[in-house]
Amino acid sequence: MSIVRLASRLAPIKPSITLAVTAKAAKLRAEGMDVIGFGAGEPDFDTPAHIKEAAKRALDLGDTKYTHVAGTPSLRKAVAKELERAHGLRFSPEQVIVSVGAKHSLYNLFQVLLDPGDEVIIPAPYWVSYPDMVMLADGKPVILPTTAASGFRVTPESLRMAITPRTRAFVLNSPSNPTGAGYDRASLEALRPIFEEHEILVVSDDIYRRLVYGDFVFHQIATLSPKMAELTVVVDGLSKSHAMTGWRIGFMAGPKPIIDAVNTLQGQSTSNITSIAQAAAVAALEGPEECVEVMRREFDKRRSVMVDGLRSIPGVRCFDPQGAFYAFPDVSAYVGKHAPTGKQVQDDVALCDYLLDEGKIAVVPGSGFGAPGFVRLSYATSMENITRGIARMADALSRLS
Repeated sequence: MSIVRLASRLAPIKPSITLAVTAKAAKLRAEGMDVIGFGAGEPDFDTPAHIKEAAKRALDLGDTKYTHVAGTPSLRKAVAKELERAHGLRFSPEQVIVSVGAKHSLYNLFQVLLDPGDEVIIPAPYWVSYPDMVMLADGKPVILPTTAASGFRVTPESLRMAITPRTRAFVLNSPSNPTGAGYDRASLEALRPIFEEHEILVVSDDIYRRLVYGDFVFHQIATLSPKMAELTVVVDGLSKSHAMTGWRIGFMAGPKPIIDAVNTLQGQSTSNITSIAQAAAVAALEGPEECVEVMRREFDKRRSVMVDGLRSIPGVRCFDPQGAFYAFPDVSAYVGKHAPTGKQVQDDVALCDYLLDEGKIAVVPGSGFGAPGFVRLSYATSMENITRGIARMADALSRLS
């Protein structure tokens, strides 16, 4: 028996299933296998040249020292300006804090918001880290299921039923990881009076807001009323829109007491994010936007090919994503079937293992997102990989009986 004793708060926390699938696929590739990965939520484009040049200039200028915990004045000013441009919201630089990716922003936010037992309503399907972040802050995640029939959106009736005296916040991820579903203005307006009546803080995770398709238009809930602006914390970043996942740049804007509290917490944990990454972030926010639109258009093309391909597989149903870069098909028709070896595919996790072992494609089980019977595929990969991968998936599924 080990003499090491770990903190009990880690007991309910699970490793990220998306990272686990990506790691397993990478291991098989390293062993020489031809595996097509649909697991990672990461653009396959390079960071735009003008952003990399800004980082190089910062290095050459010796801009490598500590910065303010909340970020350099120029970056916080650029973030405030971007949020005003995008949404018409006016934040002072003092209402902005920059963290090590939007994931870090969310983690910090729950840490400063929640007391033991406080509840956070999280619509399902959800990004895998939301519930665990809430639990790490001694909060209680309240999972609110949604369906493809409702556009994977929460209804006013279901929201009212989920609220208790301990409800502290609601997580709004639009467009969503993993479904790609978004809330249009009418859907947000229907929820707004409930948030205002109960004074529930809305954690608006907008990391995919620039990646929207078709007729869908992104709306920021904070713009709907003055009170809603007071009840919203905006979380955003550059990882998905500017292909900057490894740079780790996230930011948060909201009521100053919350930002001040996060500043205190961050000052005792990471302090500032990398100084040269901050210089790159300023270039991303203030530089040309054409690069973002080029990537968005390409994702849109891939979306159509992937969704059409998935829908052509017998028994697979797939919601048409309005944003992000994920397809989230219902594959429950194949759960319970048997592989050619005779082994039963008991759940979506086993189905993903089967697809990796037999089809040589890596997809993520929906149960990790609170949606058993679904799988998530990222189309942030080449068109060739998409067409080859969907063909492999169709072939592997056809061999189940």
